[in-house]
Amino acid sequence: MANSLLRWTVSVGVLGVLFFWWSAGAVAAHGVAQDDAAFFLANVGPAIGPYMYLGAKHMFTGYDHLLFLVGVLFFLYRLQDVVLYVSLFTLGHSVTLLAGVLWGVQANSYLVDAIIGFSVVYKAFDNMDGFHRFLGIRPNTKIAVLVFGLFHGFGLATTLQDYALSQEGLVTNMVSFNVGVEIGQILALVGVLIVLNSWRTQKSFLKHAFLTNALLMAGGFMLIGYQLAGSLLNVR
Repeated sequence: MANSLLRWTVSVGVLGVLFFWWSAGAVAAHGVAQDDAAFFLANVGPAIGPYMYLGAKHMFTGYDHLLFLVGVLFFLYRLQDVVLYVSLFTLGHSVTLLAGVLWGVQANSYLVDAIIGFSVVYKAFDNMDGFHRFLGIRPNTKIAVLVFGLFHGFGLATTLQDYALSQEGLVTNMVSFNVGVEIGQILALVGVLIVLNSWRTQKSFLKHAFLTNALLMAGGFMLIGYQLAGSLLNVR
């Protein structure tokens, strides 16, 4: 049953990739609200409060980041494990966010975002015990979360690199943006943990855990397709 469901999930994911490729005309690479984009372009000098707000907003509206974190937290029961994995993810995306914007480290935005979608597929597949069941291996999940955190940070950086950010106060603004991302991440994680901990008290949790991660995996495939479609037409 589990193997059949996994094959169904992969099939749905592949169809999702093909669908987004076919319908690429409706795809945009980076979803930044018009008012936010106008602020990035017009702002000159330090703006700590607004950049913190925009960082938190980006995390709350970044469904790719949230899906990955849901996968990471899904089977973490102990607070120390939650803190460890979230810290590794935070370290990864903070390094590449700041390096990407402040040091001008370039990366293909579509490729980076496709890898972010793949991070969702990876974590869901890991939660389904797919690596051990089909490949006979158990990846180091801590290293994986850190590495994928680097790509998530590049995703944030490539979003900001689309705008000619003022060099005046840039360091202050990027640190503020990153702090905002962390605040938004903490608030989002609190909500996710409340829901998960409540669900874990129900008998349905383990019963439907495999199906939930199968859907999470399919969602990751859809994100990959979304970015491949954007890359095909170079839509911005």
